[in-house]
Amino acid sequence: MSFPLPAEISTGLAAGTLIPYLGPGMLSLVPGGAPVPATPEALAAILTGKVSVPHKIRNRLTQAAQFIENFKHRKSVVAFMSVAFQPAVTPSALHRHLAALPNLPLLVDAWYDNAIQMALMDRGNWGQAQGLAQSEHFGTWIGYYDGVGNPATETAAAGWGTLLYKPIGGVAPAKNYLVSDSDYVEVLTEIDIQTPIPARVKELRSGRGFLFLGCRFNDQLQRTFARQIMKRSSDRHWAVLPGELSRNETRFLAEQNITRIDMSLADLEASLTVQLLAEAA
Repeated sequence: MSFPLPAEISTGLAAGTLIPYLGPGMLSLVPGGAPVPATPEALAAILTGKVSVPHKIRNRLTQAAQFIENFKHRKSVVAFMSVAFQPAVTPSALHRHLAALPNLPLLVDAWYDNAIQMALMDRGNWGQAQGLAQSEHFGTWIGYYDGVGNPATETAAAGWGTLLYKPIGGVAPAKNYLVSDSDYVEVLTEIDIQTPIPARVKELRSGRGFLFLGCRFNDQLQRTFARQIMKRSSDRHWAVLPGELSRNETRFLAEQNITRIDMSLADLEASLTVQLLAEAA
């Protein structure tokens, strides 16, 4: 079943004036189910299954990761994260649709899996910028990698036709993760003045809106990253958010002028597929 999308969505994606911003909920579309954790709670359960942590923080990802980092070393956190996200994720039809957009200057992916990278493999002239943990890369906020995973430079990134920005890192290609409390404290100390955000992202977001897919805003970290990445962009944004919203989510949408689309990601995927077939006919 498909539902008509607001015209601004389809035209904005086609024109490259609407930036897709992906969250862990995108993994709900993976054919056969995602082989990696698809929520912060699921990831916390995996980490705390490796190391015993106090009961009160077992479901709190950043605190659980910090406990493991403190008592088992940072290398243990990286190793556990890498095992959790090691399986290659088959991109969904929506991942592939976004990756194939003819005009895609910037795409944001705020989870650790490699699904969107896999979808982008058929695209030429792209690369990614990933957030780096200061505990491992002190003084360097961003790691750049070309489309095949080789280290690159900020100068090279300026010439890519498509930039994938993974603000909290990712498993591929270099196992970069912002996940513990201390990781986020370092970034949040600087994010209000935009230091951890790549210059190319700041340039490309200017005048463009964002389309949030698979994101929820009931967590302060998620709201903070979204707010800072959106800063100085367009004043019109969209979010596919089905079901009941929390009070914090409702307030955030109003504050950021984000129009809610009460539609499941599966219905959005179907609608875009129907649209593509109609355009090809």
